[in-house]
Amino acid sequence: MTLSDHVRPEAVAYDDRPATVTTAPVLPAVPEPVATEAPVMLVTTQGGHLAQLVALRSWWDRYDRVWVAPPTADVDDKLSGERVVTSYYPTTRNLWNAVRNFLLAVRILLRERPAVLVSAGAGVAVPFFLVAWVLRIPTVFIEVYDRVDTATMTGRLCGPFTTRRFVQWESQVACYPDAQVVGPLL
Repeated sequence: MTLSDHVRPEAVAYDDRPATVTTAPVLPAVPEPVATEAPVMLVTTQGGHLAQLVALRSWWDRYDRVWVAPPTADVDDKLSGERVVTSYYPTTRNLWNAVRNFLLAVRILLRERPAVLVSAGAGVAVPFFLVAWVLRIPTVFIEVYDRVDTATMTGRLCGPFTTRRFVQWESQVACYPDAQVVGPLL
C-alpha cells in the first residue's frame, strides 16, 4: 500500500465558511518503503505539525518507522509506544539548535537509511531534508493546513531538497507550483 492509498473517511473543513464534512482526497503516490526493510522516517515538531503526521496513521502504521521529535508533553502523548529520536528545540531562530539538529540528522540518517523521510515541518525538518538530499533519500514535505495563501519558511527552505510536495489547499499551489493538492488532513 502506498501513501496514495491513505484516505480519511471524514475530514472537517475549517475556513471562513460553515464547517462541512467532506471526504479527504487520496494522497498521490510517494516512494514505496515496503520494498526494503528500511524504515519510514517522520520528522516533526510538536503541536499542529505533529497532528498532521499523526493523521496519516493509516499509511505509516503498517511500516517500520522512526520519529524525530522534541521531548514535549504532546509528543509523549501522541507517540506513546513509537520509536522516537529526540530532536533539539526550540528551532525558531535558534542557530545553536539548528546546528545540533544538523549533526543529529547526519547521525540518524546514516544509521537508519530510511526508505523515505516525511515531514510537515517545522524548523527541525530543514537539516533533515538537506542531509537526506545529500544521501539521496526521498523526501516528502506536506505544507501545513493553516498557511493558506503564503509559503512557510520551512516550506521554502526545504523546497530545493524535496522529492514530493503536498499542499492541503488549492490556493497554496500559487506558492508551490510543483505541489500536488491532497486536501485537508485534519
